[in-house]
Parts: sequence; structure tokens; C-alpha cells
Amino acid sequence: MNNFSAADHDHMAHALRLARNGMTTAHPNPRVGCVLVRDGMVVGEGWHRAAGEPHAEVNALAAAGERAHGATAYVTLEPCTRTGRTGPCTEALIRAGVAKVIFASGDLSQQDTGQASALEQAGIEVRGGLMQAEAQRLNEGFLMRVSQQRPFVRLKVASSLDGATAMQSGESRWITGEPARRDVQKLRATSGAVMTGVGTVVADDPLLTVRDESLVLRQPARVVIDSRLRTPVAARVFEQPGETLIFCAEDRGREALEERGAAVYRVATDRGRVDLAEVMRKLAELEINDVLVEAGPLLSGSLLAGGHVDELVIYQAPHMMGSETMRIFTTPGWIELDQRLQLEFVDVRRVGRDVRIVARPAPKEAAAGN
Repeated sequence: MNNFSAADHDHMAHALRLARNGMTTAHPNPRVGCVLVRDGMVVGEGWHRAAGEPHAEVNALAAAGERAHGATAYVTLEPCTRTGRTGPCTEALIRAGVAKVIFASGDLSQQDTGQASALEQAGIEVRGGLMQAEAQRLNEGFLMRVSQQRPFVRLKVASSLDGATAMQSGESRWITGEPARRDVQKLRATSGAVMTGVGTVVADDPLLTVRDESLVLRQPARVVIDSRLRTPVAARVFEQPGETLIFCAEDRGREALEERGAAVYRVATDRGRVDLAEVMRKLAELEINDVLVEAGPLLSGSLLAGGHVDELVIYQAPHMMGSETMRIFTTPGWIELDQRLQLEFVDVRRVGRDVRIVARPAPKEAAAGN
């Protein structure tokens, strides 16, 4: 096991802070930061801003110049060996004469490509695993996509304290306050796609975009789950920058939607419904790392029941809406108490007058013990 010093932790924490600068811009690439240190002093730093632009290591090396020779590079993700739109970072580090590379998380997209051995053969000391958990949380979607061929799915809901999302009439604006709604915009900005169901499109005609365009280089893709292609051709999702992806079980009428610019995919189960597992595989093929779901109770419940949700973000407002309301999830298959989904709280905090709860499905072994 590697023994890292307090200074090593400080420099990697600095690299992680740099990596967070790419939270809303780097996808589909991972968020990466790099700090170069020589004789205890930071001589260069950098982060990866966007696909096609220089990687964090290259930016840090450019900032350091000749001072990179003999330095230690602290990188949040194992340096790459691939030649894509930019050159391999391992070669850049070798050319600069870096003496040591310490990385946080291994890059699962490059298994068996010899990053460490290439550096070691050039005489560079390589150590990994420093603050690995923190680095992996920063890139959960990317790591999930490359290792499991599915994106990280975050389900957002807004409800009253008694679990209502709308009145029976459909009236729902606004359950939560403006601070909570601004917070949702940040979630959208960190996502590669925003998903909803056709019922929401028909009832609310949402934009599904990031209102503050300064937060993003490109708008997240809009994903509509629409079994029978009921999405109106006049829907506002077609009027916004970025892609609109529609997943259906029956594709009659797809030509009209394709003329509006939508990409239509037929992914049906043998019961004539949209195959949500296949939707996730297709989104991974399209290099979407993180999906934010903002949908009604039927789609939200189906995703939960199917095990497709990795995290819930629940905004709960301090009011009661009573019995004549719609509930958060529709899960007709859950009829006994032991079918309940056990959750683990990740974070609970105030957002304006509302409370934001971040929770994740408990590991099976933990759930079984409750």
C-alpha cells in the first residue's frame, strides 16, 4: 500500500479542485486536474476544459515550461496513452522530463494500454490511488459508461412534505422555491442528457435546457421516452440548441419527428414497451456519461423499479398538499413492505426554504440487513 505524505494529499486536493472547473464543460471526457510541483513549490497547473482541447497534463506542462523538468505531477486520472484529438499525455510528461507521477484514479477506458509501464520505462516513478474515492466520485458517469456501458442516472423530484408532486388537476407550478429551481439548473449543466417522458412533454411542454448558457459549452441532449410517438411536432424541445433523442416502442410517425431534427430509436420489449435497459446502453454508445431524469411518476417509478437509478435528488418543500394530489412514483409491482427500496442518505441540506435530500439505493447486503 502506498504511503502518501500530507503534502501529497494537499497537492492532489488542489488537482481535484482544478478538475471541478470542467464539471459542466468536459463531458463526454472525464474531469481532470493536474498540478506540477518541484522542490515543494507549485510550478504549473491545469485542467481539462472540453473534448478536443488540451488535457490537464498538457495545460499544466505549458504553464510550467522548463520548470516541469524533475517535477512531480499530481493528476486526478491516470495519464492517457491514446492518440485521439489530442496527443498522449504520457508522451508529453516524458518529453518534459517529469520525475514522478502520482495519480488518483485509474482510467478504466484504457485498461491494458500500459500507461504506467510507458512512464516507468522512461525512468519516471509512478504511484496511484491517492484520494481515489474523491476522484472517482468526480467522474462516476464517465467511469460507469466505460466499465458498465451505461450512464450514471440521477433522478430529480420536487415534492411537498407529504410526498405530492402536483394536484390531481396537474397544477404543479411552483412546488419548490426559486433557489431550488436554480439548483436544478446546475444539475442539468453537469449532465450529458436530461430525460423525461412523453406525458410531461404533452402536459408541460418543457424546454429541458440550461437557462444560464454561460454554464455550458453545449446544451445537454434532451431524451424523451415515448412508447407510441405522441410527442407533438410543435413541442419546444425541438426549438432549442442541442440534440433531441426519442425512444419508442412503436415508430409509426417517426418521419415527422425526424424532420423536426429528432433522432428516433425503436427499442421495444416483448411487451410492447420501451426497453429502458436498452435506452441506457444506447445513451452510453452516444457517449453520454450522466443522465438527469425530470419526469412524471410513471417513468420515474419504472426507472426505480427496474434498478436504473443510481441517485435520487429530492427537493422537499415545507408545505402539505393533501390527498387530492399526484404522488412521486408509480410502482404497481411494489405491494409488500419487503419490496421497499432501501436508501442511504448522501447529503441533506437547506436550499432556500426547501430541503434537498440526496440519497442512493443501498447496496444489497446493507438493504438485506434492515
